Amino acid sequence: MLTRLLLPAVSVALLTTSLLAQDDSAPETASSSAEVEAIQAAVDSYLEAFNAGDAEAVAEIWSEQGEWITPAGERVKGREAIQAAMESYFAEDGNPSIQVIDPRIRLLSPSVGVEEGRARVTRADELPAETSYIAIHIKQDGQWKLESVRETEIPQPESNFEHLRDLAWMVGTWVDQDGAGAVETTCAWTKNRNFLTRSFKVMVADRIELEGTQVIGWDPELEQIRSWIFDSDGGFGEGVWSRDGNRWTVNGFQMLQDGSRSSSINVITYVDADTFTWASTGREVGGELLPNVGPVTVVRR
Repeated sequence: MLTRLLLPAVSVALLTTSLLAQDDSAPETASSSAEVEAIQAAVDSYLEAFNAGDAEAVAEIWSEQGEWITPAGERVKGREAIQAAMESYFAEDGNPSIQVIDPRIRLLSPSVGVEEGRARVTRADELPAETSYIAIHIKQDGQWKLESVRETEIPQPESNFEHLRDLAWMVGTWVDQDGAGAVETTCAWTKNRNFLTRSFKVMVADRIELEGTQVIGWDPELEQIRSWIFDSDGGFGEGVWSRDGNRWTVNGFQMLQDGSRSSSINVITYVDADTFTWASTGREVGGELLPNVGPVTVVRR
């Protein structure tokens, strides 16, 4: 009871110090294990409400006197103020989603628990933002509520995302299919969005004829987007990208497995979120000119 009466006046730092001083080797009782599970259930409800953009449901998981200290150091005090802050946050573009990483929950008493971990918030077309946090949970009327949360921003490594964000629409799986076969391409970001990777496979009569990988990145020396490609026939090459409106031109050069060289000018034209066209001109292999290809329509799977 005394702990509960003093809780609002106790800083997060003091509670954390008290927590860390506990003996990790102390046996966990069935009742404490059940309470930890109950706190985890409350955390899961918070994540579900946040990812649904439901500010009222998020606020309900806080105590009436709860306090949220944001990564910027701003103090938001009370359930109503927290709900208003969440409503404003969710009103911004981007449909934020949150993920909790490596959460650790311990009990200080039957009615007080401490949770520590990292939170990752993701918005559309933005790099994920990560914070470390310490949360105090208190049990009121048989329910676990958030009493306080202190977040600290985790500095993120520099990324080339800003240089590549105009190609973000390529992320996903795409198919170009006709009666002779199909080409399937899957594009994804690497960690920290420094590169886009595209894996492709050429199918003929349900058989893979060729497959490979393309990596798209930013060259800070040339200040241009470049790509590197490797295929299952032993060929490899590179391309230099340039943009004109919704059209991307890729000047590509490739070394084939037998030592001959090839080149082409590939044009990728964005049509909408689910469609683009691809065409290849100036195609040359070992000094011999080849016919142009396309444009062909490629659709999102």
